[in-house]
Amino acid sequence: MAQQAAALQGCNNEVVRCLEDLRLRRDELARQIRRDEEERERLRRDVRALGERLERVSDSLARKAEARDDLDKILAETDAAYVKILNSFRALLSVLKQEAGGLSKTAVLESNVT
Repeated sequence: MAQQAAALQGCNNEVVRCLEDLRLRRDELARQIRRDEEERERLRRDVRALGERLERVSDSLARKAEARDDLDKILAETDAAYVKILNSFRALLSVLKQEAGGLSKTAVLESNVT
């Protein structure tokens, strides 16, 4: 009987060690779970902040692209108007040269007649 009691005590001690080992593993897993949950929450906050930042940058880009497109349109219209003005100026210059040349011939003819 003493032998059975000793065997039973040995088994009991082994069960207690196994249970203690399982509790230690459970506690370690619980700590890891808490750390992972904290990291997950931190990452969620970071993702939310980055999402808001991305939205602000995207809005800014859209406004700037629209302003650039408006400036491109103004520049194109201004260039076209400038070319028209330049062509009109050239035509005016040509007409003035012809008129000035005609006046010079008339002045020469009148001086020959007198």
